Amino acid sequence: MKKIIITILSIFLIMNLTSCTDKENNNSNNISNESGELMNNISVVINNINYNILLEDNETVNKFIEKLPQTFEMHELNENEKYVYLDYSLPTDQTNPKYIEAGDVMLYGDNCLVIFYKSFNTTYSYTKIGHIYDLLDLGKDNVTVTFNKKTPVDNSQNEESNDNKKVPHKKTRK
Repeated sequence: MKKIIITILSIFLIMNLTSCTDKENNNSNNISNESGELMNNISVVINNINYNILLEDNETVNKFIEKLPQTFEMHELNENEKYVYLDYSLPTDQTNPKYIEAGDVMLYGDNCLVIFYKSFNTTYSYTKIGHIYDLLDLGKDNVTVTFNKKTPVDNSQNEESNDNKKVPHKKTRK
């Protein structure tokens, strides 16, 4: 009986370790480059609070960055997201993520920017833009969100800059 339990636990442990490794490998390209710096070149400020955002490496993000800086009044929807319709269209590569994580930044359609502040399952399709870490619950009111291009940081001057630290981590439009 002990052998069966040990075998089952071993299989379970191996499966969990394998899935963690896959997730880490997939996220490692987004989290840091060869020198360990965050691969983001924008900052986001929501209601005067600065957040770290990791961006996807896609055409949508590249075109969005070209339009910066921009400040938006984002509106509440479904008590889990804030959205704004952009005055322009962006390229899309929509997929259904099946699960939205609090902090996900997505494009719905080709011109609706969405920031999700709660996690949930979804059947909708989005184009991934990035993920905001440690995002607070944004509440039921509209929020002011500013996206800015970052100024390059000189690492030789300031090794402890928050912009160069690794980030340890990682809804529904109707």
